[in-house]
Amino acid sequence: MWASELEEALLRVGHRFGRADPRRRMRAYVHGLLAPVGRKSSWQLAEHAAHGTPHGLQNLLNRARWDAAGVRDDVQAYVTEQLGEDDGVLVIDETGFLKQRETSAGAQRQYSGTVGRAKNCQVAVFAACASSRGRTLVDREVYLPKSWTSDRERCQAAKVPVGRGFATKAELARVLVARARSSPLPFPWVTADALYGQDGHFRRMLEEAELGYVRAVAKSQQVNRTMAACGPRAGQPGRCRADQALTCPTGAAVIRPPPDTANTNAARTVTNNRHMTVRQFTTRKKMLLNSGNSELQLEY
Repeated sequence: MWASELEEALLRVGHRFGRADPRRRMRAYVHGLLAPVGRKSSWQLAEHAAHGTPHGLQNLLNRARWDAAGVRDDVQAYVTEQLGEDDGVLVIDETGFLKQRETSAGAQRQYSGTVGRAKNCQVAVFAACASSRGRTLVDREVYLPKSWTSDRERCQAAKVPVGRGFATKAELARVLVARARSSPLPFPWVTADALYGQDGHFRRMLEEAELGYVRAVAKSQQVNRTMAACGPRAGQPGRCRADQALTCPTGAAVIRPPPDTANTNAARTVTNNRHMTVRQFTTRKKMLLNSGNSELQLEY
């Protein structure tokens, strides 16, 4: 069944590669990535595909013309059919890819969550779709540091599209969410860590789209005081530190799900659990969960 499903997916995106040669190389490349190959270098992937040299796979990645945006759209449509549910969550996060040299687009010495310290690497922001039926990646954007976007010759050598300027990771996240909203992917909730949680533009974008969200924030970040806040100023308007809003002795805070989920059973279960579960999505961090208009009490 797995093999037949993979073949269906590859056939679905095959027309985005135009000629027969790129299509065959794409299939060999995907099969190699999914195979138990130790290191996913072009040499080892070519060996797995029984190619004499890696030149064909390198040409696919570096020089061949194919519609990457179209492949992404086809993948999102396929994911919607296979995994799409009303309990969908769009997960935003970045990851790093270690590199030996700085010739790959965006590669330089920078922090990589993969190794937990600064290393020479590429960094990309990813969007994944998770539901009760499964999870998978659905989109990506490579992060280009200012040292790259200010050097047009370097960008040209790495085949960075003309006109691509500097964008923060939070700005890239907003691009991913906007594209996902224009796709058929169903996701009433979005989650992200503190890198994106501290970005006010990201939060406002989600609220304007009436999307529920779970976002981590630094403990010192100022947030709106909830009506469930404890202490002498409980119930008073104003702002306080995030850790003060989330660590009351009574263990309560207020959340506001999106209007279309405020009265559902899934939303109500949040008030009855000791962890932050929203539509079967659980986070073990103490996060803020704000959106919409209706208020519910959340216990930890």
